[in-house]
Amino acid sequence: MPTKPSQLPRQHKPELELDFSRSPDLGYEAPNEVGFVRCLAHGFPTPLARWHCHDEYELHLITATSGKVFVGDWIGPFQPGQLVLTGPRLPHNWVTMDMPPGGVAERDLAIQFAHTPLLMASQTIPELEELLPLLERARHGIEFFGMADMALSHWHKVKSHHGMRRFTAFCEFLCDLAACTDYRLLSSAQLQSDDDDASLDVINRVVNRITEQLADNHSATALAAELGMSESRFSRFFRKATGNTFTDFVNRVRISRACQLLMDTEQPIHHICYEVGFNSAANFNRRFLEIKGMTPSDFRRQSLGRFSGTH
Repeated sequence: MPTKPSQLPRQHKPELELDFSRSPDLGYEAPNEVGFVRCLAHGFPTPLARWHCHDEYELHLITATSGKVFVGDWIGPFQPGQLVLTGPRLPHNWVTMDMPPGGVAERDLAIQFAHTPLLMASQTIPELEELLPLLERARHGIEFFGMADMALSHWHKVKSHHGMRRFTAFCEFLCDLAACTDYRLLSSAQLQSDDDDASLDVINRVVNRITEQLADNHSATALAAELGMSESRFSRFFRKATGNTFTDFVNRVRISRACQLLMDTEQPIHHICYEVGFNSAANFNRRFLEIKGMTPSDFRRQSLGRFSGTH
């Protein structure tokens, strides 16, 4: 009997992309030609299409093919015109599933930029503070709607300029993104910004307790009493700060953690169910389907496709 080829260990972690691997042969601009804002264009297939992350923000405009997009714990469809901003170290990949023979010469138009220069500049240039909420949202990945034509025009304008003119074109692009109200956050639950530092501190403490003690029985009644609030006041306060009811937020955080375990480990699903705080498999499966649009087993199966085109 022929021997079976040895199987490679299953890979779970995203590849961290570093500057030294960014060859112009793959579509990157040469390092000596650009500064803070870098443009990238590539087709498919390409070595660049893999489950990976990097220290920069990356704005992706898809111009050809369709398939599945993986951003953090988000799995969803993509097609031409999709516009997504990913934050630093947020893993992502677009896997084309309708590739024509010979592939496509252009599939992605991307812009990369770093966090620190914008943050430092915003401390002395107040106008740049308008971008900070956008950058905060990008930690979870943002999909923008109805902006494909505008984004295409912006990308080519940024690409065609250098120096200060490139930076001003880039700022115009970010201004339109910051003003866009038709978007969705892709990966896990998100806190909304709040001008009241004391309120935000309270919410952060509540959220930290939930995320650090997922298996505990978290009660809005008990937390409200601990904070000296009525339950109804706490519910209004929590919803304003997070955009979710308390119960929905707890479920979303638990499901997000379950997604991470489904992608990064081979633990049995029923073990994951109890580890993240659900007291029955039926409730876990129901909430998972409600939030992610698929069952835990389907999510695990599809998540394997973030490394390649196999599903």
